[in-house]
Amino acid sequence: MNKPSTNIVVFEPSLIVFEGISNIISKSGHHFHLIRTDSLSEIQNHAAHGRFDLAIVNPTLIQNKNKEFASIQKNFPAIIWVALVYNFFDHNLLSQFDRIINITDSAESISKQLTNISSNENHLSLEDEQELLSDREIDVLKQIIKGFSNKEIADHLNISIHTVISHRKNISQKTGIKSQAGLTIYAISNKIILLEDYKN
Repeated sequence: MNKPSTNIVVFEPSLIVFEGISNIISKSGHHFHLIRTDSLSEIQNHAAHGRFDLAIVNPTLIQNKNKEFASIQKNFPAIIWVALVYNFFDHNLLSQFDRIINITDSAESISKQLTNISSNENHLSLEDEQELLSDREIDVLKQIIKGFSNKEIADHLNISIHTVISHRKNISQKTGIKSQAGLTIYAISNKIILLEDYKN
């Protein structure tokens, strides 16, 4: 019996990045079909014909087309929108997406996130996702973003190194993100820290 396929449209100008996503997905063991697109009008056309369930979008491509993008989202509310993030982006821009994948995330993490998203296991808003982290996990996350080691985090928060490691594992499992850069973007996107605080 064939498993149903999840159709994913990818709005990303870099062929290397697209091929990387294709490679990760092909190794995931799940049934995904990728469609590469070059414009929002192509996305709208594919959506109108029911050709995809999930869209992975490079946010730089919609920065000056917010109204057009919002209109497509409004017209096709069942589609899940995922930002493929390379850099820091304005929170307002990232808030238009259902989920965020960071280009620095591991292949395993990206594959897991796409599988969860496509099966709607983790189809939460960014704000809902933030609530999954406990207050102590948020404290640890803030320390990770500052670049502190496990020992330094333990000293700052007056907890054991084993507790820090446990919190780090929980944070990675709950967010699907392991890299410091990815966690930083996650924290900024979810207003755990302010971009101004990170720059200081």
